[in-house]
Amino acid sequence: MGLWKTLMLSGALATVGVNAYAADKTAIFAGGCFWCIEKDFEHVAGVKDVVSGYTGGTTTNPTYKNHVQHGHREVVQITYDSNLISYEQLLHIFWRSVDPTDDGGQFCDRGHSYTTAIYTAGEDQWKAAQDSKKAIVESKKLPASIVTPIEVAVTFYPAEDYHQDFYKKSPVRYTYYRRACGRDSRVRALWGDEAHSGIKHGS
Repeated sequence: MGLWKTLMLSGALATVGVNAYAADKTAIFAGGCFWCIEKDFEHVAGVKDVVSGYTGGTTTNPTYKNHVQHGHREVVQITYDSNLISYEQLLHIFWRSVDPTDDGGQFCDRGHSYTTAIYTAGEDQWKAAQDSKKAIVESKKLPASIVTPIEVAVTFYPAEDYHQDFYKKSPVRYTYYRRACGRDSRVRALWGDEAHSGIKHGS
C-alpha cells in the first residue's frame, strides 16, 4: 500500500475538499507570496486558471489576517488542461520558479506561511512529485538540499478578492514588490538557464 493511501485510510484526509480531488486538472503549490506564483502560472501554456489561497493549517476559513497563526501556507490552486500540459510539466515549472533550498520562507518573505510545498491530490500526483524531487536531487543542480515537503492536499481556501490577480489590479505596486523582494534574481542565480522554464517572459 502506498504512503498516500495509508494517509487516506488513517483519516489524514478527512478535511479534504472537492477541489483538492480534481487530480486530473488541478494542482496546488506553495511558493512564497501567492501574488507572484499566481502571476507566473497564469503565463504557462495550458493553464486555464490560477487562484490564490491558503491551505495546510489548523482552522477553517482562514483569512489574510489570521492564516499565519493557524499554520496555513500561501498557495495557488492551478486549473489546467491536461491535454495541453501534464502535471509533471507543472512540477518542472514550479521547482524552477522558487528556491526549494530555503526552509525559512521565500526571498524577502519569511516564516512558515511563505515556505514552499507541493500538495498532492491522489497517488499519481504524490508519485510524480516524489519522482521530480528525486530527479533534481540526483542532478546535483542545486547547491543545497531541497527542503520543500510533499504533502497530501487538504481543503483549499480561496484568498480574499483583492488578492486575486493582484499583479493586474496594482501593477506598479506589484512590480516594485517583486523586484525589491529579490525573487527573480535569486531564482536566476539558483537555476541559471533553467530559471522560470515554461513561463512566458515579459507578460
